[in-house]
Amino acid sequence: MDIPAISAILLLYLSLYLAAGTGIIGGEWTLATATYTRRSQTGGGACGYSWEAEQRPESVFELGRNTAAVSGELFRRGGACGSCFELRCVDHILYCNHGSPSVVVTIVDFCAPDYGLPSDDGGWCNFPRHHFDLSLPAFSSIAVAVADIVPVQYRRVRCERSGRIRFAIRGRAYFYEVLITNVGFDGEVAEVMVKGTRTGWIPMGRNWGQNWHCNADLSGQALSFELKGSGGRSSTSYNVVPSTWIFGQTFEGKQFENY
Repeated sequence: MDIPAISAILLLYLSLYLAAGTGIIGGEWTLATATYTRRSQTGGGACGYSWEAEQRPESVFELGRNTAAVSGELFRRGGACGSCFELRCVDHILYCNHGSPSVVVTIVDFCAPDYGLPSDDGGWCNFPRHHFDLSLPAFSSIAVAVADIVPVQYRRVRCERSGRIRFAIRGRAYFYEVLITNVGFDGEVAEVMVKGTRTGWIPMGRNWGQNWHCNADLSGQALSFELKGSGGRSSTSYNVVPSTWIFGQTFEGKQFENY
C-alpha cells in the first residue's frame, strides 16, 4: 500500500474518532441507553459547577431542569462539560412516550462505571458504553419514569444560553484557576488562553471539568481570555477582569458567535 493511501486511511480513522468523541452539531443520530436520577445534578459533580451554584444559586436555574451525567466514553475527561445533546427514546413500545418526542439536555456530570456489575445489567456506565443518566424531568420528557433503562438515540445540538460567558476566578498565588460557564453554541470549551497586562498569551490546561489553570502569578493585572470551542468557534474577551480582581470573583466575557 502506498503512502498516500495509508495517509487517507489514517485521516478517515481520525475523523471517525473525533466524530464519535465530540459529536458534530446537527450530525447523525447515535444509539445509546438512558436511566434517570432523582438527585440534583447541578449542585455538584465532575464538571465543577457546584462552586458556581454555591456562589450564584440562580445558576442552577440557568442550566435548566434537563441535565445529564454521561459515561466516560462520552465525558472525555471533562471535555463534554456544558455541551448539549438531543435525545429520543426508541424501540421500546412499553416505556417510550408516544410519538418518540425528544429533549435537549446539558452535560453537567460524569457517570461513574461500576465494574462489579455486568455492562448489560447495572453497569450502565462501564466503558465503552454510551450512556446518559438523566435528571428526572429530562427522562420523563421521553419515557415513562417507571422504566429502569431505555434505549435512546442522541446527537449533539447547539446550546442556547442567555447572557455572556462567565469566568469565576479561583486558585492561589502562582496557581491561577478559572471556572468557565454559560457557554453558548458549542457549549463545551476545547482550549483556553489567558493574558495579563504584563504577560503574553498563556495556554491554560484543563484541571478538571470546566476548571482551567496555569502556573502564573497574574495578581494586579487586568486579564483577557481567548477560548476555542470544539466546533472551531473562538471568542476573545479583552480586559474583562480588572487589575483589582481577587480570588472568588466572577466576571463576564464575550459569548461565542454564530457563523
